[in-house]
Amino acid sequence: NGYADLLVEKVRNGMQKDAKEIQRAAHRATALTSQLLAFSRKQILQPRVIKLGSLIVAMQEMLQRLIGEDIDLTIRSTEDEGLVLADPGRIEQVVMNLAVNARDAMPLGGVLTIETSNVVLDKAYCHLHPEIHEGEYVLLAMSDNGHGMDQSILDRIFEPFFTTKEKGKGTGLGLATVYGIVKQSNGFVFCYSETGKGTTFKIYLPRSHEENNLGASHPESMSHLKGGAETILLVEDDDGVRGLAKSILSGAGYAVIAARTGFEALAALPGRSGRIDLLITDVVMPSMNGPEVAEQVTARCLGIKVVYMSGYTENSIVHHGVLDKGVQLVQKPFSAAGLLRTVREVLDSPVAL
Repeated sequence: NGYADLLVEKVRNGMQKDAKEIQRAAHRATALTSQLLAFSRKQILQPRVIKLGSLIVAMQEMLQRLIGEDIDLTIRSTEDEGLVLADPGRIEQVVMNLAVNARDAMPLGGVLTIETSNVVLDKAYCHLHPEIHEGEYVLLAMSDNGHGMDQSILDRIFEPFFTTKEKGKGTGLGLATVYGIVKQSNGFVFCYSETGKGTTFKIYLPRSHEENNLGASHPESMSHLKGGAETILLVEDDDGVRGLAKSILSGAGYAVIAARTGFEALAALPGRSGRIDLLITDVVMPSMNGPEVAEQVTARCLGIKVVYMSGYTENSIVHHGVLDKGVQLVQKPFSAAGLLRTVREVLDSPVAL
């Protein structure tokens, strides 16, 4: 993925079309892997306190393009809607997967309604749904007036690889992904449907009383990302990943000191007369892991900032699939744009994170 991104940015002749095909193929593989991780609840979540209604309103234009002009899209939310603690990118993934399902259920057009509201689930409701707990929730409901499903299909919709679509039209992972993301976000999802009358998905996410700012990120081109002249210490034991990250960072103007291990990184410090502004380190490495490297480097380079790289859901900075508070992470597999964006954000932050 990373090298394909670099090729697309660099190649400007007739080969760019070929490079973009490589990029698309790699992205499809990444998307499939991501869906499998979501179903098994092994994605790394970076939860933030968000307002679901605002998030979905921001998606409105993208959703309308996704479902087509022959489907009327209505989004409703209340002004006093509560906040939830969730990963904005994963919630967007849930909404898009459900929107695609709704579109496919309305081939001749129809209506898709997305609503968010506050709900309190009491003892009586929880008695009917033993898997859910009493308390305050924010409800996300998505309803269509498509062809609907009978009970035999409803019983299997969240199974991985189960699909009613013709061959080549679906992987059978869309709803399995929705289920995995919702469960990993401590939520619950239910589906109600009737043949010929449409379908409603109801997602309940626990209400949060923390205060924070919504910050959903969206893909962006490398050409719009700002580089810099700072010095970065890069520690990564995988030769391919290290070489890729160094190419991306050097290409954006940064001075990069690359090390295979934590010991190599520490050995490079005494010979440095200038300032090192940022440490980027893999988390899981032999002999000395990322947090241990960070502890020693930050003790020797006062004021240095730290970014971790990881693809694992259970390690010293990720617990139960959720990133530890205050940790800055580039999740593998990372895109060139994603790496550069995180690096710039951390370097521009007022204090070491």
